[in-house]
Amino acid sequence: MARIIKTIEIEGKQATALFDTGALYTYVRSELVPKAPKRMISEPPRVMLGGQLIEIKNVCLMEGRIEGLTFFTEAVMVDKLGTADGHELDAIIGARTMEQWEIKLDPRTGTLDLEGLRRREFTEY
Repeated sequence: MARIIKTIEIEGKQATALFDTGALYTYVRSELVPKAPKRMISEPPRVMLGGQLIEIKNVCLMEGRIEGLTFFTEAVMVDKLGTADGHELDAIIGARTMEQWEIKLDPRTGTLDLEGLRRREFTEY
């Protein structure tokens, strides 16, 4: 079973992303989203990220592309994410984003099911 790491686009720039169902939030390196709309969090929650405790003080609305398919999501901006399986990470795509866009992982084959992104029609109630 392997981690799923893919090259995606964030705000028009190539980025290396880990798709991680164990992460609730999506994280992105701040330098990739300098012009993205941002919002301050009045009571910052704390999370453990890569063995380090961080406070989520602000988030941004970022736009990206996975295999040419556009998505948008709220992301926590961080200075550095570290490495996974020898790849320097630019983003971690978390469970909330994957659920929002119906992105499914197949860790046995290392592939993504992007049917939700392709369909672009959702039922909400």
